[in-house]
Amino acid sequence: MYKFRIVTLLLLLTVFLSGCSTQYAQFPSRAQSGLLDLEQYQLTDRIVPLDGEWEFYWNQLLQPAKISQGELSAMVTFPSSWNKYQLDGEKVSGFGYATYRLRFRTTQEEILALKIPKVRTAYTLWMNGEEIADAGVVGVSNDTMTPQYKPQIVSFQSQTGENEIVIQMSNFHMQSGGLLRSILLGSEEALLALRYRGLAFELFICGALSMMGIYHLALFLFRRKDKSALFFGIFGILVAIRTLFIGESFAFFGFPELSFVIARKMQTLTYYLGTPIIFLFFREMFPTFFHEKVARITLLVGGIYTVAVIVTPVRIYTAFNSIFQIGSIFLMGYIFLALIRVVRDREKNSALIFLGGLSLLVTGLMDIITLSPWISNGWPALLKELIKGEGNSSTGQLIFTILYSLLIAKKFTDSLEYKTVMSEKLTEINSQLDELVLQRTEALTEANKQVEFQNLKLAQVNEELQRLSLKDPLTGLWNRRHYSKSVNLEWQRCIELQKSISLLFIDVDFFKNYNDYYGHSAGDDCLIKIAEVLKNTLEHPSDMAVRYGGEEFIVLLKETEREEALRTAGKILDEIASCKIPHERSAISDTITVSIGVATVLPDYKSDPEYLLKAADQALYRAKNAGRNQICSADY
Repeated sequence: MYKFRIVTLLLLLTVFLSGCSTQYAQFPSRAQSGLLDLEQYQLTDRIVPLDGEWEFYWNQLLQPAKISQGELSAMVTFPSSWNKYQLDGEKVSGFGYATYRLRFRTTQEEILALKIPKVRTAYTLWMNGEEIADAGVVGVSNDTMTPQYKPQIVSFQSQTGENEIVIQMSNFHMQSGGLLRSILLGSEEALLALRYRGLAFELFICGALSMMGIYHLALFLFRRKDKSALFFGIFGILVAIRTLFIGESFAFFGFPELSFVIARKMQTLTYYLGTPIIFLFFREMFPTFFHEKVARITLLVGGIYTVAVIVTPVRIYTAFNSIFQIGSIFLMGYIFLALIRVVRDREKNSALIFLGGLSLLVTGLMDIITLSPWISNGWPALLKELIKGEGNSSTGQLIFTILYSLLIAKKFTDSLEYKTVMSEKLTEINSQLDELVLQRTEALTEANKQVEFQNLKLAQVNEELQRLSLKDPLTGLWNRRHYSKSVNLEWQRCIELQKSISLLFIDVDFFKNYNDYYGHSAGDDCLIKIAEVLKNTLEHPSDMAVRYGGEEFIVLLKETEREEALRTAGKILDEIASCKIPHERSAISDTITVSIGVATVLPDYKSDPEYLLKAADQALYRAKNAGRNQICSADY
C-alpha cells in the first residue's frame, strides 16, 4: 500500500507539472508552400503556431522589398535547425545565414502579436514590410554578426487578406542554426499570459530547487559525514541556475542585454558539472552498486568539458557537445540498471530513490533529445510534442527533490519514533529496577554454581581446539578448516575490489598404488615433499597452499587472472616432476606425477566460493580422465 501511494503521487506530480509546462494545443492548420490560411479562425481567441512550409533563402539576407529578387533555395519545414535541410543533395552547414518568409491570411485588421523564442543566434524580423523585432546583429560572418538570446513578444497591426513575415537569421557561434521552437501568433493579452505563466512556473521550480539545495548544503555543514546531502544540494542549485536560461528564460527577461557568450557558458556548465555531481550522489547513497572507476571517469570527463567551456569560444566547445550527450545517455543507462539492482536487493529506502531517479533520468533524456540535432521531422507528432521544451529535467529534478525530501522526513520520523520507544523502555526498566537487580543476583548465583562445571569442560574444549588446529600436522600446510574461513573473506574482498580469484585442485596420481607398494611411511614422506614444492612455488605471500584431504591439495591464488593461474599450475607440475620421486606402480610414469584442475572466476553476490571449488574439481576430473599428469582449465 505504501509503495502504491508513492507511485500514485509520482504520476500525479508528473501529470501536473507537465501540464504546467505545456504551451499550446496542437493546431490543425499548417503552412503549405509558404502560405498559412487563417481566415476561418478568430485569432484573438486562440494561439496559433506558425509551423509548416516556409520559403528558405540560404546565404541570402533579403529585406521584404527585395525578397522577390532573391533565389528561393527550398520550401523547408519550420521550425527546425537548418542543419537538417539539404540543398542540391548536400546538407546545409550549421554556420551561415538565411532568410525565411511566410505569408498568412486573415479576415480583418486587428492588433495581434508574435511570441518569438530564442533564435540561433541573431535575427531581424519584418511584418508587412515593417521591422518589429530583432536580437543581436545579423551578419554574413563571425566578425560582422553579434549573437544574442532575446525571447520576446511584439505587437503589430494585421491587415485584411495576406500578411507577410520575413526573418533574417545568421549563426556563426552554435553548431546548429535556425529556430527549434515555434513562433506563436495570437492576441498580445493571450501571449503575455502564456509567457507569464511559463515564467511563474520556471521561477517556482528555480526557487524550490534553490531552497532545497541550500537546505541540503546546510544539512551537510551540520553532518559532514553524509556527503550525499552535499552532492544533492550542489546539483539542485545547478539545475535551478539552468532553469533561468531555458524555456521562457527569466535571465534574459530580467537582464535583456545579458551577454550571449556568458549566458551560453553558464547554461552549458550546469549540464557538464551536474552530470558527474548527480552520479556521485547516487554512489554515495548506494556505494556497492556504483563502481568507483565509473565515478572517476565521469569526474574526469566532466572536468575536461568544464575547462573547455571556460577557455574556448562557443563554436568550439559546442562542437563536442553531442559526444558528451551520448556519454550522458550511457551513464543514464548505467544509473538506471544500478537502481534496478538496488530495488531488487531490497536496499533500505530504495523505492523512493528509484522513483525519483527514474523521473530525473527520463526528463533528462527528453531534454538531451530536444536540444540535440538527433530529433527528426519524420518523428511522430505525438512523440515530438511529448519531448518538446527545454525544462523537462528541471521538472524531473523537482519531483526527485520532493521524493528525496519525503525520504529525509521518513528517516527523521523513524529516528524520532525510535527515540520515543527507547525512552519508554528506559522508563519501564527504571520502574522495575529492583526486580531486575534481584533477577540478575539470582542469575549470578546460578552462574557461580556452573563455573566449576565449565572448568571441567575447559580441558575438553582445549583438546578439541588442538585437534581443530589450523595447520595440517603432517605437511605443515593450512588445513581444510582454515581454507573454508579464509576463502569466504577473500571472496567478499574480491567482490569489493572487482578482482578475479583462482583455485588449483591438485591430486597425486595413483597414490593408493604408491602406499600399497612403498608403505604408508613412504607415502607420508612423498606428501611432505609435494607440500614443500607447493610452498616454494607460490610467488605471492597472500597465496595459500592447503592440504584438502588425503593426497588432495588446494592452492588459492588471490587477485589472480586465469593466465597467471595456469602458469603457476605449470610450474608446480614441472617442479614435482623434477623431484623424481620413484613410483614403480604408476600407470603413466616411473616417478610421482600430479593432475591439476584450474578455475578462475570474478566473484559477485550471486555466487559463492563453493562454485569455484566445484569448477576446479570438475577440471581436475577432466585432467584425470584425459590421462593424468596434466592441467585442465574449467569450462564456463
